[in-house]
Amino acid sequence: MSDAIISKLSLDRLRGLFQLAGYRVEQMTDPVANVPYLRSATNGLAFDIRPGNRLAGDEQSFIDVVLIAVLQVQGELPLEVVNRWNATRRFARLQLSQPFLALSLDISLAGGVTENNLRAQIEIWDHLVQQLVSFLREEMTNLAKTKASAASSGTAAVARPAAAEPGHVGGADVPHMVQ
Repeated sequence: MSDAIISKLSLDRLRGLFQLAGYRVEQMTDPVANVPYLRSATNGLAFDIRPGNRLAGDEQSFIDVVLIAVLQVQGELPLEVVNRWNATRRFARLQLSQPFLALSLDISLAGGVTENNLRAQIEIWDHLVQQLVSFLREEMTNLAKTKASAASSGTAAVARPAAAEPGHVGGADVPHMVQ
């Protein structure tokens, strides 16, 4: 990585930066908007890398990007869980729009940033995704304990990736899982 100032990105350059950070990255096209974007995964959770604002006169370049991981929620996920995440974490936000739970992080190049700064943003994203998996696992366990003590039966939320990424996180003794 260099300290050269970057004030715009292309999908190819962005793919290269993620690959340098150790990610597999594939280019996709949104079937509805017909807009290209990148897809990758970390900790078994798929996420999209979507370009933001395009530069006038340069349709291949953009000045910001959003990283977004979407989980499908089965059952009910209390909004207090989402609010607790947002109150205790910086940089990325968690949003619940039934039946989806989305973690997103905006990266801006406004004013210019270095490759090292972009690499640090990618590392922050990776840590936040890992924290989200652990956080949801713990919250689902706590919800199950609370419901079990309040009533002898009931269902709690189960979150799964909307993109159907294989594998799940959680132990066999935990009745809820994040996949």
